[in-house]
Amino acid sequence: MDTNKLRQKILDLAIHGKLVPQDPNDEPASVLLERIKAEKERLIKEGKIKRSKKSAKTSDTPHYEQVPFEVPSNWAWTTLGEISNYGDSNNVSVTDIADDEWILELEDLEKDTASIIQILSKKERNIKGVRHKFKKGDVLYSKLRTYLNKVLVAPQTGYCTTEIIPFNSYCGISTHYLCHVLRSAYFLDYTQQCGYGVKMPRLSTNDACKGMIPLPPFAEQHRIVAEIERWFSLINIIENNKEDLQTAIKQAKNKILDFAIRGKLVSQDPNDEPAVELLKRINPEFTPCDNGHSRKLPQNWCWAKGMFIFSPMKSVQPTGETFQYIDIDSIDNVRQTVKETKVIKSSNAPSRASRYTQKGDVVFSMVRPYLRNIAKVCFNDCIASTGFYVCSPLDMLHPEFCYYLMISDYVVNGLNQFMKGDNSPSIKKRDIDNWLFPLPPFAEQQRIIAKIEELFSTLDNIQKALEA
Repeated sequence: MDTNKLRQKILDLAIHGKLVPQDPNDEPASVLLERIKAEKERLIKEGKIKRSKKSAKTSDTPHYEQVPFEVPSNWAWTTLGEISNYGDSNNVSVTDIADDEWILELEDLEKDTASIIQILSKKERNIKGVRHKFKKGDVLYSKLRTYLNKVLVAPQTGYCTTEIIPFNSYCGISTHYLCHVLRSAYFLDYTQQCGYGVKMPRLSTNDACKGMIPLPPFAEQHRIVAEIERWFSLINIIENNKEDLQTAIKQAKNKILDFAIRGKLVSQDPNDEPAVELLKRINPEFTPCDNGHSRKLPQNWCWAKGMFIFSPMKSVQPTGETFQYIDIDSIDNVRQTVKETKVIKSSNAPSRASRYTQKGDVVFSMVRPYLRNIAKVCFNDCIASTGFYVCSPLDMLHPEFCYYLMISDYVVNGLNQFMKGDNSPSIKKRDIDNWLFPLPPFAEQQRIIAKIEELFSTLDNIQKALEA
């Protein structure tokens, strides 16, 4: 789940008037704009604000020949400059700021969410120059690299870098609503079109003030803000639990594998040929090991050492000009797959003979096995590093069941106990040769594989939804 896209969808619905229903009893936004106009005229006469510079074509009652999109009938289009004091910043020299005052810098804000990462006072920073003073409730808008979406409503009074513009609204227009408009994809697109500078693009004060704002009635602004916050709160819960969900999926897969290799994932069929009979027929030298393990297996299963279920590894030197090579870097140890093979010139082949692999084999790293550098080989005629044990299943072991067996906690955690060495602790070939593996009848292996793939597919779909 792409939570940033979900947030933007909610903001898009909000600024189009589609997030909450309209109330015909609400005072129209056009009346609010007239009140703002009167308020600004009063403040100009009192000398508290200056009249904005207007072109000769600009009338006292703005009329927009082309608006970005349609809004409900009781809404109105305006500009940021008409409804706020954007750009009228209070500049303060750092020397005039008390040591315990909050100093906000751009790096203190998380991109996209604008969450405050840290709050540091002047005495905790080494700063010079000038800062903008802001009050609790002001909108703090980063004009530098607007695509980072660092826009928020100030939770308390403080001072900020001059790359952040603090401003407030006239006649009580919700600064929280304005903040959401400025964070919307619609307004971000606008700032990208008129920003200046290449490496560090900025939004000029003039362009910011000309940015068009869809304005709802006063009461609807607050209903919209409440609904946005409700949805964003749910999204935050999803984000906070996303890591827990990922962990739960991993644990679920491990549990499925544990059930699978203990004979508890699918039911047994008494008509299946017992695994021990199949082993004896394929390898007359096989000796049952049922008394060598404390865990009890289903009746038709048996314990078998690795040496009886895997083909002896073939050490080969490459022939031809080049060869495909698998080493630790080739393995994606999260998905247990070979992400890519290396093509190496035969003249650069390792001095020690490497292990021949073919499609259906499983390579299991004997170096730090707890890192789970384990993968299926999905192509023929490849050579693996000597750091791998190549699990090439014999006829009594299905290749897919072999793979699920080797990535199970029982095998990985069990083999970890044999590690020796400090810098690169490893196990030996003999450790896998002598390890006891639970072996079901061949027919049951196929049923287990089908069930694992069914369950893993469901979990993988959840995983993709989390990552989308």
